[in-house]
Amino acid sequence: MSPHLSPRSTELRRRFAEQARAERPDLAQLCLLLAAEADRALDEAGMDAVQIELDELAGRLPFRPGGPRAWATALAELLGARLGFHGVPGDYQRLESSLLHEVVRRRRGLPILLSVVWMEVARRAGAPVYGVALPGHFVVGFGPPEDQVLADPFDGGRVLSGPDTELLVAGATGAPLDPSMLRPADPLEVVLRILNNVRAWAATRPERSDVSLWAVELSLLLPSHPARLRYERAQLLVRRGDFVMGAVELEAYAEVVGAVDAAAGERVLGQARAARAMLN
Repeated sequence: MSPHLSPRSTELRRRFAEQARAERPDLAQLCLLLAAEADRALDEAGMDAVQIELDELAGRLPFRPGGPRAWATALAELLGARLGFHGVPGDYQRLESSLLHEVVRRRRGLPILLSVVWMEVARRAGAPVYGVALPGHFVVGFGPPEDQVLADPFDGGRVLSGPDTELLVAGATGAPLDPSMLRPADPLEVVLRILNNVRAWAATRPERSDVSLWAVELSLLLPSHPARLRYERAQLLVRRGDFVMGAVELEAYAEVVGAVDAAAGERVLGQARAARAMLN
């Protein structure tokens, strides 16, 4: 574990890594541990309160309303229409839009966090629900592939027609909808995408390199993650003045990348030497 971490962060990372490697990772718990890294005021009681609220919301759904469309409609009526969970474009500029406890409190957030609320409430009520990671816009799915119903929590849970979904994908990518885009997202894929959003938010705010660093470090604790994140972490450490640890990380990454691309490995080693030179 990194020497720059506080005891609180060290414990959060330990629990996050343990949960990520569980046989059935708890998506809500992973999101709350992530949120606790961002918000020092979020303690154990606060995390428990969110889980309890999700339980209570599930208890307000009709008992087994029917097929996938009936579930989607029931969620939209409760969470969207009655309780006002939805998103607006301005939510993309706020870090709290990626933090589950804040999304539950404000009833506003990014599409993926609102989808987590939908999934967790629906799952607790017994619905056949899962996340669907469309390019550029996360939604929720109900039912098996042959009877799949999609809903958009960012739009209050609006049930999507086939053309609606095609339009969402075309708007994000300019490309047509591919059936592979409709597969259920694994909980760890959801968490990595949330962390990617946090990194994207921090990347445009150089003064928040602290957020970039914890988002990268949590991503590295997931069993599957892009190898390049190690390079990103090393660069962040150097930028934040931890030249020795940054150089060590750059050297380790150079060894990995150099095995497949000697020139790239040498370039990274040059960056490690430059980081060590900053100590003089």
